[in-house]
Amino acid sequence: MELIIDGHNDLPMQLRGRSGYRVDGLDRPRPDLQTDIPRLRAGGVGGQFWSVYVPGDLSEPEAVVATMEQIDAVYRMVAAYPDDFAIACGADDVERAIAAGKIASLIGIEGGHSLATSLGVLRAFARLGVRYVTLTHNENTSWADSAVRESQVGGLNDEGRAVVREMQRIGVLVDLSHVAPVTMHAALDTAFAPVIFSHSSARALHDHPRNVPDDVLARLRDNGGVIQLTFVAPFLSAEYRAWSAAADAEWQRLGPPARPAEWPRAPRPGEDPATLPDWPGPDRIVEPAYASWLAAHPKPPVTVAQLADHVEHARDTAGIDHVGLGGDYDGTTELPEGMGDVSGYPLLLTELSGRGWSPEDLGKLAGGNILRVLRESERLAEEPLWPLTPAR
Repeated sequence: MELIIDGHNDLPMQLRGRSGYRVDGLDRPRPDLQTDIPRLRAGGVGGQFWSVYVPGDLSEPEAVVATMEQIDAVYRMVAAYPDDFAIACGADDVERAIAAGKIASLIGIEGGHSLATSLGVLRAFARLGVRYVTLTHNENTSWADSAVRESQVGGLNDEGRAVVREMQRIGVLVDLSHVAPVTMHAALDTAFAPVIFSHSSARALHDHPRNVPDDVLARLRDNGGVIQLTFVAPFLSAEYRAWSAAADAEWQRLGPPARPAEWPRAPRPGEDPATLPDWPGPDRIVEPAYASWLAAHPKPPVTVAQLADHVEHARDTAGIDHVGLGGDYDGTTELPEGMGDVSGYPLLLTELSGRGWSPEDLGKLAGGNILRVLRESERLAEEPLWPLTPAR
């Protein structure tokens, strides 16, 4: 089985919300999560970009603090399971970790708001091992336009172009998931090294604002970058997206009772994380009236075959050397049938093998292409700023 190097997993966010950043218990099944070590092993995951996401509506200073806490959680998780995880900051680190039977643990920031419009903050994060920054999340920054907001700066302004250039100068990957097409083109106009999409799908198959248009996929081939196709059901299926919108509308119509904040606070110094309020997450079925609506309006199925269609379209448009996988596990509950947790990757590889994919091409998709991009970004970087002594 080909080992996966996945572009996006939100486990650190879930650890914050569900256990006050406690990292114990990941070496056994955790049904409250989509990710644990046994299922990572079952899914054939050899490398993972852990997303250190914080909400885009936090103030920039708050976002920097919260991102630091998320990065700390990744390091503590890796330290707690040294036989299973190893921090990886470059392609050689990834290969050493995999050769030692460990899961290479890379770090990606999901949203340029975490930089607080500061190249110094960017460089500090790079020294902590951050290997990509998504230019926006679902909110515009002052220098880049998001996919789901009205354009404010025409893609990137001069500050945004300076951020892209500095990221590539120090070897941090520019991630174009979540940004508007005009931002994608502006970043490709500016880039001198490969860019990535850490978790996106193909807009030609489903016109979702989070998906990537064909004209961008065609440019990705010339840039040398990679789109890591995501598993999020509303990005894969127009029918499912319509159902999801109707479900959201019904939830709002019912006037849901107040719930704890969607972004739970971190433990305070000296505070027992176990005493923090429960975080309900996105599950709404506990509301009886809503459960009744769901029973009358069942979810349309989203299949592994539909996910494979997006993978193949990206391959056909960008080329086999420019596709990868970015599941978005623990960042969504809406996933294809049979792929509800990180053990599901073999189902997709089996589907593609049945469509005639060669072992060599499956290897490129699974991890070979993103490993190449990492290595190329290192080669082109003028001043890589990763940790001098990363954990092995």
